[in-house]
Amino acid sequence: MKDLTSFPPQNNSSPIATPVVALVGRPNVGKSTLFNRLIGKRRAITDPTPGVTRDPVKDYMEVEGRKILLIDTGGYQTDPEGLNPLVTRKSLETLKAADLILFIMDVTEVTPLDMTLSEELRPYSNKVVLVVNKVDSETRDPNVWEFHSLGFERIFALSAAHGRGCDSLYDLFVEKFSFAKEIPVENYPMQEEGTEQDKSIGISIMGKPNTGKSTLINTLLGYEQSIVSDIPGTTRDTVPGTKTYKGWDLHFLDTAGIRRKNKVEENVEYYSVNRAIKSIEESEIILLMIDSVEGLTEQDKKIADLAVKKGRGIILVLNKWDLLEPLPNRLQAYKDRIGFLFPVLSFAPIIPISALKGEGIQGLLNSILAVQRQLVKRVETGKLNRALSSWIAKNPPPRNRSLQYKVKYITQVTVNPLRFVAFVNRRKGFPKDYLQYLVNSLRKDFDFSKVPLSLELSER
Repeated sequence: MKDLTSFPPQNNSSPIATPVVALVGRPNVGKSTLFNRLIGKRRAITDPTPGVTRDPVKDYMEVEGRKILLIDTGGYQTDPEGLNPLVTRKSLETLKAADLILFIMDVTEVTPLDMTLSEELRPYSNKVVLVVNKVDSETRDPNVWEFHSLGFERIFALSAAHGRGCDSLYDLFVEKFSFAKEIPVENYPMQEEGTEQDKSIGISIMGKPNTGKSTLINTLLGYEQSIVSDIPGTTRDTVPGTKTYKGWDLHFLDTAGIRRKNKVEENVEYYSVNRAIKSIEESEIILLMIDSVEGLTEQDKKIADLAVKKGRGIILVLNKWDLLEPLPNRLQAYKDRIGFLFPVLSFAPIIPISALKGEGIQGLLNSILAVQRQLVKRVETGKLNRALSSWIAKNPPPRNRSLQYKVKYITQVTVNPLRFVAFVNRRKGFPKDYLQYLVNSLRKDFDFSKVPLSLELSER
């Protein structure tokens, strides 16, 4: 089965083949709008600004109880400026592995770019279907006849924005792909998230623009999944990729670079940043990419704060480490400085790498597995309370005038995120220092040294 997050597909012994449908066209013909319409949710960013989609965006749709993988490609352009050549090359590469190509055009306008792309698609003519978009009403139906002159065998007229005629594509997929020998979606050999047998980890690669996020995901996967450029803000959509390591499926998300609010000027970047922040909720571990030359910034701290509040594991990835002058104890000095300036990150592993050269990658992967093991660790209530007794005996809770604070009981309520509850005789005014003492004891005695955890107080 072709994996949503692994494209080009990797070797797979499974006899099940998930059809791949690629949407191509010049900018602003409505590819992303149609993509969102077909999958039934707003996955791709839509905006009137030309060239919003850069990296291919992928998601599944279901047809007759079977899966189809849809890929929304970046807008085809011949302009050699900026990222256009990279986006176009990536789009054309996607066509080779597609089983069906939807060539999207705008009924209101045929441009030289449309004509050039139509010639690029000639070698794939046996799997190309022309989709004439923005046929919003019957008054535009007669204009569709003009597109027959392009020579494509099948033409579909529709309005992605209003849904008019989109059912015809559903019927096309039923006709085009024979599912007779395949099994229903619910019987695919896939694990449900959160089960004990689940050996998959969701990982978001986050950070400021130009810290090397896209370079890292390409290095991890071994092929170019994300477009890499020195131009800030190259990545806009979240770009997925999967790597298997030591029996674990690591599902990476390359996200848009997050800048300060007053630096976010375009609507497109606003949506990109929101997608990146939302990816925190969809992941278990955050790789916070830091430019080693620039150092940790206030913006990095804000990203980390968001992750800590959600209870996500965080690994600080010091990229471009090879560009620093090799000095003894440099890494330790870096760790000490981070611990002093940003104590909220004191638990986070710090891994120096060079994403471009592939240095430090194995150490990063091992750190991901170590963090995950701690995130899903559950401690028996009996063990917790035996440990609590020893902590109290060693360091009793302080008094507040006539009141002696007491910690009666402690239990773990969730894993991933890690949440504990301590039952006390009085929450109000409970000493913060003693609460931190209990948190530190939890970390030390039960090996939660690499992950965030919360300890809440309850009087009931």
